[in-house]
Amino acid sequence: MTWLQLRLDARPDTVEALEDVMLASGAVAVTMEDNADDPVLEPGVGETPLWQHIRVTGLYPADTDMNTVLSQFSAGQLENCAQRIEILEDKDWEREWMSHYQPMQFGERFWVCPSWIDPPDPDAINLLLDPGLAFGTGTHPTTALCLKAMAALPLDRTCVVDYGCGSGILAVAALKLGARDVLGVDNDPQALVASEDNAERNAVTNLSVARPGAYDAPAWQARADLVVANILAGPLLELSHTLLDLLKPGGILMVSGLLATQAETLIAHYAKHLPLEVVGETDGWVCLMGKLAPR
Repeated sequence: MTWLQLRLDARPDTVEALEDVMLASGAVAVTMEDNADDPVLEPGVGETPLWQHIRVTGLYPADTDMNTVLSQFSAGQLENCAQRIEILEDKDWEREWMSHYQPMQFGERFWVCPSWIDPPDPDAINLLLDPGLAFGTGTHPTTALCLKAMAALPLDRTCVVDYGCGSGILAVAALKLGARDVLGVDNDPQALVASEDNAERNAVTNLSVARPGAYDAPAWQARADLVVANILAGPLLELSHTLLDLLKPGGILMVSGLLATQAETLIAHYAKHLPLEVVGETDGWVCLMGKLAPR
């Protein structure tokens, strides 16, 4: 099926009105995207930030009279919007996406593979993953940095906590790499479902998942040989006591989801508890790791 799309350049204060007109004029979907390469990082609680320069796109059936659509906007709304009407050929988007998601190797012995592709090295440790609604496919630099660092650790018979587990990729990776018990924590219910699904797909057991505050804190206190948290710098600062309470003496803390420019702040914040250092950097993102002193 062929579609028509109407694209308008907009400011944050005009987006809502443009979206309303598009939907009222028959658009089956309206999307917003950055139109000036402006990053939006770590919004505050309750904030919904928008880029300063936004492209609003309305998707219409091919038989739509676009002149009628345009007539429903006021002249002021279309002024300086660089309006564009384009033909969009439909594709099998699932197959299009699947063709670009390929197996990825981390270290010498560990691969993350789409479940629809045979692993390149059947004798390696292969984690089968179907990307879904939760964050974590191995393609983002922070996830890749954590996987590479984990693949180099001796995880056999260890206890691991993945705080902010997302898709469960790091939790399942720990089990595939030999961990005995893993706890995955996330405040998104979809992430917990995705983690359990990916654990089942990889035939690993001993993964328990819970929302923050819903796991057995006394049972997990000072129990983990490895705590990994691939979240943002702000939460890594706010959750430092929680993450450290899970770690046993001599255990390793691995944190990522932060930019290289934020590393110094994180290192200073954790310094009184354990020394963190950069163990990997990709595209401006870093992974930090440190060991808690034994008793």
